[in-house]
Amino acid sequence: MWIQKEILLNPRPRGFHLITNEIENCIPELKTINLGILNLFIKHTSASITINENAAPDVRVDFESYFNQAVPENEPYYRHLDEGSDDMPAHIKGSILGCSLNIPIKNGHLNLGTWQGIYLCEHRNHGGRREFVVTINGD
Repeated sequence: MWIQKEILLNPRPRGFHLITNEIENCIPELKTINLGILNLFIKHTSASITINENAAPDVRVDFESYFNQAVPENEPYYRHLDEGSDDMPAHIKGSILGCSLNIPIKNGHLNLGTWQGIYLCEHRNHGGRREFVVTINGD
C-alpha cells in the first residue's frame, strides 16, 4: 500500500525543534501499517530535518550553537543577500543536514531508537510555516 499526503507545521523560531509527535499525529494512517517505511520530505531550502536526541533539550541548543559558528552570517564572500543575513547561511545549513528522512515503520509506529526523535531545523529568524510530504509504503 502507498500513502502520500502533505502536512503543514506552524512557524517556529530559529533553532532545532523536536517534531516527532506532531508528525505522527498528522498521519493517522500510520496505525494501519504493520511493516513499512516512511519518507519525510521538507519542501524548503532554508530549513532541514534530521534525527537525533529526543530527551535532552540541551542537545538541540548545542546543535544551533554549532551550526551558527560553523556557518556564520554576514560573510564577505556571500553573494546571495536579497533576503537578509540569515538566508544564505540557512541554505548552506539546509544542504548540510538534508531535506528527507527514511524511517522504518513497525506495528503502526515509527521504529525509532529509544532516544531518537525527528528535528525540524529552522535556520531562518522568521521561516514561516513549513510544508512536508509524507510518503508511506507498507503492509
